[in-house]
Amino acid sequence: MTMTNVVTMDLHFQNRTHAIASYLIRSGDAVVLVESGPGSTLSALEAGLAKEGLSTRDVTHLLLSHIHLDHAGAAGWLSRQGAQVYVHPVGAPHMLNPEKLIASASKIYGDRMDSLWGEFLPVSPDKLVVAQDAEEIIIGNLHFLPVNTPGHAEHHYCYVFEDLCFSGDVGGVRMPGYPYMRVPMPPPELHFGKWRESIARMRELNCKRVAPTHFGIYDDVDWHLKELQGNLDANEAWLEGAMKNDPPVETLRAELTAWMEEQTRLQGLSEEVIQAYTVANPVGMSADGMLRYWKKFRAAG
Repeated sequence: MTMTNVVTMDLHFQNRTHAIASYLIRSGDAVVLVESGPGSTLSALEAGLAKEGLSTRDVTHLLLSHIHLDHAGAAGWLSRQGAQVYVHPVGAPHMLNPEKLIASASKIYGDRMDSLWGEFLPVSPDKLVVAQDAEEIIIGNLHFLPVNTPGHAEHHYCYVFEDLCFSGDVGGVRMPGYPYMRVPMPPPELHFGKWRESIARMRELNCKRVAPTHFGIYDDVDWHLKELQGNLDANEAWLEGAMKNDPPVETLRAELTAWMEEQTRLQGLSEEVIQAYTVANPVGMSADGMLRYWKKFRAAG
């Protein structure tokens, strides 16, 4: 069976390579993107498409793994250029009315909102398609299978295309050329148990390749999922130890940052690579997500 070519477009988020990808698949009249990236990287998206002889007006369909700003921020703008936007049922209302999403992000990012994420426009109602778990999306002769995979977010899908699993954020953060992975754990919906179930579901898909949004396509799926599981377990074990003293969030952020830096040093990664991982997966966000998870699901138990 001939595999359809998938083009990895680097969106050069915050002028960093390998931070956010948008994946391009073409067949006949269909021009499909998996992930739009944020509004702040639209010029890089346009440049990536131009390299393939395309413009944003040529994009016919956009598949979103979930609605976080780094994955879906430019979706509304693309819908106004004509793209049909596919999204998880839980995320769909926020794509039509992103006010709550923007307000929530503004509390975290403050006056950095615009430089980080750019404009987040609502998706045109006539362009929004609510994808259903395990119901195939057929676009010309292209077939995509959305797979419900919570843990990072309740509104998260992986998409199976031929032998490839587009794993969004539930597949971890991994840079090309380094046998190292991080688990992105932002608030408010981190859940370790659901994430483990999602990894089990990804294993059952038997895909030969995996493509996390941060960043690239890999063909060592067994290693990838095993490393992801080990990383998730290590983070939860670390959290259990850290929470014995019930630290304030500032302390938790500092301690998690120090622990993650130690992990990266053990891997022998350069400062530049560590910085790239930090841009793709801010450690402070993960500390906030872990604390929220702990208070919601563990402290009461």
